[in-house]
Amino acid sequence: MATLNETVKEVLAWYASGGFDLASYLLSNEAEGVYAVNMINTSKPRHPLTSKVIVLVRIVGDCVVVEEDRTDRPVEERLMAAGIPREKIVLAYANEALPQTM
Repeated sequence: MATLNETVKEVLAWYASGGFDLASYLLSNEAEGVYAVNMINTSKPRHPLTSKVIVLVRIVGDCVVVEEDRTDRPVEERLMAAGIPREKIVLAYANEALPQTM
């Protein structure tokens, strides 16, 4: 059975698939339980917004905290499809708070 870290990393890797005039990179600090996908605009001439984090997730205890989600395919849906219960997912970007037991 995959660990929470492995599951989160696998889910975020799906977002790092790139696109037209885009390069994307999965970034991780496994010791801290922080995972992100950075998107870089590779078109010429470059658009003023050349780089940004599109997804940022961190693990706190047994919860997955979604700090940033700038996608049209919500990361919490993919996390739930991967087997993480919704009550263990905190949407910090939507002002959801960590459970009081943390």
